[in-house]
Amino acid sequence: MMVSVIIFMIIVAPIWLVLHYRSKKQVSQGLSQEEYIQLSELSEVADTMADRIQTLEAILDAETPNWRTKL
Repeated sequence: MMVSVIIFMIIVAPIWLVLHYRSKKQVSQGLSQEEYIQLSELSEVADTMADRIQTLEAILDAETPNWRTKL
């Protein structure tokens, strides 16, 4: 039992700590340029989809006024 604890403390714990603090550093840095561009593109797509949904709902409201209650 003691041998496994020693091996853990010598090999696994330092690697674990290095990876943990490396990921913390990446999170605190914020978005990279590529991630920011991708987020902007996704935001534009979401805005376009929201406009399309509003248009479709307006068409359905005009053609079938009670379509929302049928769902």
